[in-house]
Amino acid sequence: QLHLVDSGGALVQPGGSLRLSCAASGIPLEYYAIGWIHQAPGGEREVVSCVRSTGASPDGSPVKGRFTITRDNIANMAFLEMNNLQPEDTGLYSCAAIVDRGVCFSRPYEATYWGQGTEVTVSP
Repeated sequence: QLHLVDSGGALVQPGGSLRLSCAASGIPLEYYAIGWIHQAPGGEREVVSCVRSTGASPDGSPVKGRFTITRDNIANMAFLEMNNLQPEDTGLYSCAAIVDRGVCFSRPYEATYWGQGTEVTVSP
């Protein structure tokens, strides 16, 4: 079974940057599409970004241009580079994965495996 552990969340000022990490174990990450899911305080979960095992990432991310998802299949890691952070980016970020069968997940309920989440707070 795939096990995910995410980390890297912190308190940051508006305009700042963070890099979230997701470490996978149990099964090689190369077989999975992996992404990040954001849940703002009191809000719904939303998919931030997803990348397929090939490295292809669908367009249309709600934070396209500010956040970049990358993966390292050899290291069994995935990352979310977050730039120009804004207060609305505050919340819990969880890495999540599904077996790659040709598409990434676009809805949180489509993800099969989840990390425990890492907290990001954007505040002056």
